[in-house]
Amino acid sequence: MFIVMIRTIILYIIVVFIMRLMGKRQIGQLEPFELVIAIMISELASLPMQDLRIPIIHGIIPIVTLLILQSIITFLELKSEKAGAFITGTPSILIEHGKIDINELRNQRLCFNDLIEELRLEGYYNISDIEYAILETSGQLSIMPKGSIAPVTKEDLKVSYSQESLPITLVLDGKINKENLKASNKDIDWLNSQLSANEINSIGELFLAQLDSKGNFFYQLNNKNKNNNRRN
Repeated sequence: MFIVMIRTIILYIIVVFIMRLMGKRQIGQLEPFELVIAIMISELASLPMQDLRIPIIHGIIPIVTLLILQSIITFLELKSEKAGAFITGTPSILIEHGKIDINELRNQRLCFNDLIEELRLEGYYNISDIEYAILETSGQLSIMPKGSIAPVTKEDLKVSYSQESLPITLVLDGKINKENLKASNKDIDWLNSQLSANEINSIGELFLAQLDSKGNFFYQLNNKNKNNNRRN
């Protein structure tokens, strides 16, 4: 029993490490060859876990081999457009100028109802409203609506705006992130002044403190009975 646990932990760590090296794509964004490799890795890892007669190295070597294969394929995709098109395919235009390409729909083995469902999920209910609908190589549907129904932007309305930035976490679970504090050009004195302004006695009372996307101070206390607040 103890040996099975050790083998499982070792293989789990190796598989997680290998998957991290393969990249950060979600399952729905994997290319076909990447999905095949992910499935094969899971199968190869499970065999030595279940059968103690199989040396653990016999599971590790094929997994590492698949990682090398995936790296080679990715390198070829980066260096050659033709290789990328051959390995992962090319995007397919399913709707053009408000008309469905029936032949392409059949070539992609996609039924009409599935296409309509994808459009509805994106908030479009009329095919005539779509300028282009493109089936990406990952299987996701990209939609370009016609100009007449495209969302109006602030630039279109000539409304002044300021560019927002990524929120920066300064305190998490009562602990100060000194690197983020420095990166945001703030210091401990500034943070203490924010605490005083919000009648917070100590850092330990904070569950979370951030500079939000607009540069405002946001916090949440460990005490759920107290309200959150935002300050400049």
